[in-house]
Amino acid sequence: MTRPDILIAGGDTRQLYCAARLADEYSVGILGFDDDYIPEELSLPAPDTDCEGCCRCAVLPVPALDDMGNISAPCFSGTVRAKTVEKLLAPDGIVLAGKVDARLKAAFPRHEVCDYLLREELSLRNAVPTAEGAIQLALEELPVTLSGLPVLIAGLGRIGTALAGILRGFGAEVTAAVYDPRGAAKARLHGIRSVPTRRMGGNYGLVFNTVPKLIFDRDVLSRFDRKTLFIDLASKPGGIDMDAAAELGLKTVWALGLPGKTAPITAGEIVAETVSSILAERSGACE
Repeated sequence: MTRPDILIAGGDTRQLYCAARLADEYSVGILGFDDDYIPEELSLPAPDTDCEGCCRCAVLPVPALDDMGNISAPCFSGTVRAKTVEKLLAPDGIVLAGKVDARLKAAFPRHEVCDYLLREELSLRNAVPTAEGAIQLALEELPVTLSGLPVLIAGLGRIGTALAGILRGFGAEVTAAVYDPRGAAKARLHGIRSVPTRRMGGNYGLVFNTVPKLIFDRDVLSRFDRKTLFIDLASKPGGIDMDAAAELGLKTVWALGLPGKTAPITAGEIVAETVSSILAERSGACE
């Protein structure tokens, strides 16, 4: 009889590895996965149908809801409704998800909804698999080597900094587009050149955007060589005007959810350890 403490509902394969990692500490059940998607080495049961109100926590994916308002479940041929998950939650159970918005809170009006993507430890650890996935994508798309290639990184946050380190290891000529003297100083600290964002443009073979707002508009895009490959790592609405880029003949890739695609085991374990930390903190606060 499966009456889990934690319910993993929906998402891609990283959620399965998240469940497997959490199962080392908790009773875990999964919902929203066809058997074909579950690796043979993972033993992950579904919750019993009479398990109403038994789960102390539901872990939802990024994004949590699809366009129809159901739990996003790309690995499931059926539908996972928010009401189904809500019935499985204990009265004081919490919902943990990424990119929490008003729609998700409205779907669980009687429960606390927390955003695990706001946790600093997750953001820091997620930067490396995101950067590695971005490099893998660039290597697949580029007709040349990274060694000696002029590369521009817009933004020197966690992901941008991780990218800069990996690209330097490949021998790329890295420049960071920064907003202010603080960003320029950070670039110097990491041994790379910098340029103000207002002066972006030039003969770069590859451009990574990590800034989650539109900074590559038509005017900025028109300053780059037509052979430049643009990879946008920012979440929606992104930082590149894709329509303008297409009209200018520029090749662009919007690389969303890279850790889940290129390193699902690592990405899942990062989420699991963050969830475990949140639950431990809450338990400690109640003692």
